[in-house]
Amino acid sequence: MTATTLTGKSSGSSLYLPQIAAARSHWQNHQARPEQLPPTSDWTTWLYLAGRGAGKTRTAAEWLAYKAVTQPKTRWAIVAPTFGDGRDTCVEGESGLLAILNRYEQVASWNRSQGAIRTRNGSLIRIFSGEEPERLRGPQHHGAWVDELAAFRYMRETWDQLRFGLRLGEHPQIVVTTTPKPNPLIRELVARDDGTISVTRGSTFDNAKNLAPAALAEFLSRYEGTRLGRQELYGELIEEAEGALWSMNLIEQHRVQQVTEKVLRRVVSVDPAVTANETSDETGIIVCSRDGNGHAYVEADYSMRGTPNEWAHRTIAAYEQHECDAVVVEVNQGGDMVAATLRTIKPNLPIKEVRASKGKRLRAEPVSSMYEQGKIHHVGGFPALENQMTTWTPDDPKSPDRLDALVHGLTELMEGNRAQAYLRAIAVVCSCGYPNTRGSTICVHCGLELKAV
Repeated sequence: MTATTLTGKSSGSSLYLPQIAAARSHWQNHQARPEQLPPTSDWTTWLYLAGRGAGKTRTAAEWLAYKAVTQPKTRWAIVAPTFGDGRDTCVEGESGLLAILNRYEQVASWNRSQGAIRTRNGSLIRIFSGEEPERLRGPQHHGAWVDELAAFRYMRETWDQLRFGLRLGEHPQIVVTTTPKPNPLIRELVARDDGTISVTRGSTFDNAKNLAPAALAEFLSRYEGTRLGRQELYGELIEEAEGALWSMNLIEQHRVQQVTEKVLRRVVSVDPAVTANETSDETGIIVCSRDGNGHAYVEADYSMRGTPNEWAHRTIAAYEQHECDAVVVEVNQGGDMVAATLRTIKPNLPIKEVRASKGKRLRAEPVSSMYEQGKIHHVGGFPALENQMTTWTPDDPKSPDRLDALVHGLTELMEGNRAQAYLRAIAVVCSCGYPNTRGSTICVHCGLELKAV
């Protein structure tokens, strides 16, 4: 894709300095709240922890735009959870970088496919993804904006590679804007007291005048007084809940970056939402696998909020992409509708239905024990899932969607391995988990062709 020129005046920014100064002054003196302005200390990392809609994007975009247009021929990085997040929110969003640079009339070109902005004074701003930390190996920068760091899958690796590349100029700086979650890196940055980290906090309601009143009312009604509300609305760094079955240290201790052992089984586990609207729970969609040594791996989280048709399509896409053996679905809520919805899209899909007859504690505790034994590994990071794991307690009658899907998938893979081995010795077990008599060629349960053993 060729670069798109957005303004047509001559190159260079010297003719625009009065305009830039006036626009910056208006932001500082009439629009920004105190916490949206850079700290006056000699910081290396400015960590802005705030709730959803607090103005984090505008804050960082204003900082980066002004730096780039007042420091000619400098290089800057935007690092977001995904490339699409960086492009759609950090750059093209209503409060994103393009809006501010266009206010300065300083955009020379914007290459959307490459994620690269050139300013009139020769500065370059590029987008990088937290899903691909190795892309940051090599490029050098004068500074960076890291958006929603707590949501990165490869948080530590991305952070380290970015830091290694900040070696241009006299004082490279990073602005981190994120809704806080109790990840090890976030806690480490908050705890630093050497003067290099400046922490600013804010809440959704600080920016109330720029948000829809109906949305604010819904937030308060649904989340006020909850741990999730304290985190997502008020920007509090919530540590693990007392009595939670998992801790971040436990998960972190056994985290891996890839599966190195041969996988024997892989499933995608689904905990379907009962309703489909903006306030509905998400449908948990988790991909996990098991190797021959009795270890399991959490490989992907495709959880989403959507209609049955939407989550069914995403489930089947995950099943095919990861070459799964079966789909594990909880049918307590949806009954036969869950399997029917999936098979409407893929008729011969192997489905293992789970009816959660035991209490949530009894289902979750064996899985938690396997984490403690070091038998379950997260492949990369899953911030939303891990946040649910470390904040849910067994006395909460409602367990979260992603966590339920995780528990059902791992239980299917890890529970009763000896019994499964015995069954395989006397029967032909289909990928859906149903045993068939020796000599059978078609599964009597799901109708799939049986593989020879």
